[in-house]
Amino acid sequence: MIKNYILRHADRYAPGWLVLIIDVLIIGVSFVLSYIIRFNMTFNFDVEKLLVQLPAVMVISTLAFLVAKSYKGFVRHTGIKDVYNIFNAICLASILTIFLVIFNRQFEVVDDFTIPLSIIIIHSLISFIALTAARYLFKTLFESMTKKIKATKNVLIYGAGESGIITYNALESHTATNVKVIGYIDDDKKKVGKTINGVRVYGREILNEYFLASNNISEIIVAIHIIDNHRLRLLVESLVDFSVDVKIVPPVQDWINGEFKVSQIKNVQIEDLLNRAPINIKRSKVVEELKDKCIMVTGGAGSIGSEIVRQIATYEYKSLIIIDQAESPLYDLQQELKQNGFHNFISIVADIRDKNRMNLFFEEYKPDIIFHAAAYKHVPLMEYNAYEAIKINVGGTKIIADLALAHNVGKFVFISTDKAVNPTNVMGATKRIAEMYISCMQQEGMTKFITTRFGNVLGSNGSVIPLFKKQIEKGGPLTVTHKDITRYFMTIPEASQLVLEAGAMGKGGEIFIFDMGESVKIFDLAKNMIKLSGLRYPEDIDIEITGLRPGEKLYEELLANGENTMPTYHKKIMISKVRELNYGWVRSKIDELCVSNIFFNENTIKIMKEIVPEYISNNSNLCKFDKRPTNDSLEKTKEAKILQP
Repeated sequence: MIKNYILRHADRYAPGWLVLIIDVLIIGVSFVLSYIIRFNMTFNFDVEKLLVQLPAVMVISTLAFLVAKSYKGFVRHTGIKDVYNIFNAICLASILTIFLVIFNRQFEVVDDFTIPLSIIIIHSLISFIALTAARYLFKTLFESMTKKIKATKNVLIYGAGESGIITYNALESHTATNVKVIGYIDDDKKKVGKTINGVRVYGREILNEYFLASNNISEIIVAIHIIDNHRLRLLVESLVDFSVDVKIVPPVQDWINGEFKVSQIKNVQIEDLLNRAPINIKRSKVVEELKDKCIMVTGGAGSIGSEIVRQIATYEYKSLIIIDQAESPLYDLQQELKQNGFHNFISIVADIRDKNRMNLFFEEYKPDIIFHAAAYKHVPLMEYNAYEAIKINVGGTKIIADLALAHNVGKFVFISTDKAVNPTNVMGATKRIAEMYISCMQQEGMTKFITTRFGNVLGSNGSVIPLFKKQIEKGGPLTVTHKDITRYFMTIPEASQLVLEAGAMGKGGEIFIFDMGESVKIFDLAKNMIKLSGLRYPEDIDIEITGLRPGEKLYEELLANGENTMPTYHKKIMISKVRELNYGWVRSKIDELCVSNIFFNENTIKIMKEIVPEYISNNSNLCKFDKRPTNDSLEKTKEAKILQP
């Protein structure tokens, strides 16, 4: 019955008037104790004088409490600020008492109202200690009672440094968490065996299923202030092998107003297990680049395009034109922007292949910068729908680039992919041809044509991460095309941020490539996602190897053969030094490709392989169009067609 009462009223706070009354009573008791202590623990003092002085002291203390507002704090959350308020109140009460005694001596208002200075000093000390102790006693009793009543969750904190101690304090002071910290884990041998806040520090060697089960550990919180991304990944990967939840304390710079709250402890995400540090751009040029500009984003409702739009919306631009042929995603983006308070944008449902309509938009809005993200990108689908891939990825890009040149657009930023490097599929080849056309346009006029090239983005449409999540929800198995297949990964916000930065720094003609970190084995990614879901591989969910899909590579590249890079002012963005092209020949062949594609001519694949000699189909029906060279001289002859003399 008592337990139910406490749980029912646990979220209620003592009213301020009740706290004030208790504080005043403590002051009265302290005043009596100060007399007893002053007279050597005896009652050899005039009790009648005490009874005259006591009400006055209590009234003065009440006024001091009201001025200092020490009674308004939540007793169960008593902290340094509350103790400071009590100290101010006691000091004020002592000063007022001294002034009252001096005033009475001068004017003799009340007989026998003379409080010795020693009594005032002793009373001040006892009152301060008693008031502070009473608050902490209540706080401790309340926490111990509520935690005993609630179902307690036992946790370990990995890291006995500053961040770990702050995490412990946050957990202990937050009664709603019903968490009990069993111990710290630390790799520093000097800390092992010692205690912090009464909690023992253990070494890494105690982490085993027996220790976790015997102590009923349900959660391990990683709280390390300074740790590089590679070490964090290895640490978390080792912890997810145990049958406990693994959580992470975010970096200090991500704490809300510099203060850590329990709500900021987050579950480990798959992004935390990628072997790459998060990207942080300082001294960005994007602000100046976009200021007072009209910006057009094609494919603005897609994964990358929509994030580019979201980031652009935070800058001081003149107008933002969002174009996409996918009506529903564009509507969703429109509503999202409006709900977030952004209104200076125009959403247009249109097909970039409709040259006449696109020309109307260029004439009406006169864009200064174009981010061209519209494209078909699913490798297996495009392998069997080459007509559409060529029509949108090559023809659509050609139309937008031509219009940009004709309308003197300042910058044209093209979103490419690592699959354009030494392509083995139709999608990659069309993106490489689009890159080449962009390079040709750079030679034609004042528009600055810029290409950005990066790998897979986490969470994008068609990404492996959402696919794995759906398969886990259905109970598996997870499907991986090859046990050794690897991919580069980057988050959508990071990729979009780098696109904007590359667009700002571009002078025209560059192919910017992004530092994607180390490539990730998809098989390992699948295993980690199973573990992060609280399941076991292969007992709970298995992984099925399905074989490479048409046009799929085992690994992706960011640079083609014969390319290398030059650095920029940002270490995550580099410029690819590509081979010089025979621009006239390339443009004529691309025109031929687009015309051939109109007639569904099988010859289009042959033309693509002429334009991109490194395009060799893999695991596809289109392999029959490959003319593999029998010797080095044949290869050189083939490549010489597109190289300048």
